[in-house]
Amino acid sequence: MPVTQAEKVAQFRALHAAPGAFVIANAWDAGSTRMLAALGFPAIATSSGACAGVLGRRDGAVTREEALDHAAAIVAATDLPVSADLEKCFADDPAGVAETIRRAAATGLAGGSVEDATGDASRPLFTLEEAVARVAAAAEAARAAPSGFVLTARTESFLRGNPDLDDVIRRLRAFAAAGAEVLMAPGLPDLDAVRAVCAAVDRPVNFMGGIRGKSFSVAELQAAGVKRVSLATSLYRAAMTGLLSAAREVREQGTFGYLDGTLATPELNAFMAG
Repeated sequence: MPVTQAEKVAQFRALHAAPGAFVIANAWDAGSTRMLAALGFPAIATSSGACAGVLGRRDGAVTREEALDHAAAIVAATDLPVSADLEKCFADDPAGVAETIRRAAATGLAGGSVEDATGDASRPLFTLEEAVARVAAAAEAARAAPSGFVLTARTESFLRGNPDLDDVIRRLRAFAAAGAEVLMAPGLPDLDAVRAVCAAVDRPVNFMGGIRGKSFSVAELQAAGVKRVSLATSLYRAAMTGLLSAAREVREQGTFGYLDGTLATPELNAFMAG
């Protein structure tokens, strides 16, 4: 029997309630989703940067419709819970944020995120008051979703020129009070900062791996209090690194040595449906 959306949401919540930490693997299409699921990851996430890359664009240059279509294709490829990177929910106002969450839930997603980055270089972050109103609207829409929806609220402070740990904690606590189920602060610089965040909040914390020099082992993150570890664009970048390396070899040397390290077609097909 197919797994229902409500069952996926329940599975996703159960992962956050279980002891220890878990890794949510970020896919970029249906094929990568099938491969990651086959490897045993318990949940899948989208990545805004990978979604943009698949479309030949930079992160932040994707529309709401494109992001939701991308998420829907990933949802259709697996029975695992899928959580979407919804950036700032493609809206500045709380009503627009809520509409994105409603539409995200309608795609079959088990969860998704809202962040406090504005996309405006002149004021990179929404004020605390603005950010809380946006999270509150998202949380209300998530609670109203017929099958449920796990909302992650994230502050982009460390990525957007506001590396103030006290302010990060203040924002995360306010997001929790506004109804977020999971909290996230990408770009935390070290394990001491991770410990401080986890100790200061009463919600599961997602640590975003994938930043060189600021990614730690799952065991270290679990010991620091992290519940969920996401991989951002790192798997997509790893795949694209392999593409560039192989293509450069052919273009510059005229050789095919990269074939010695690639999956054979039958191995690749074994991950796919049909």
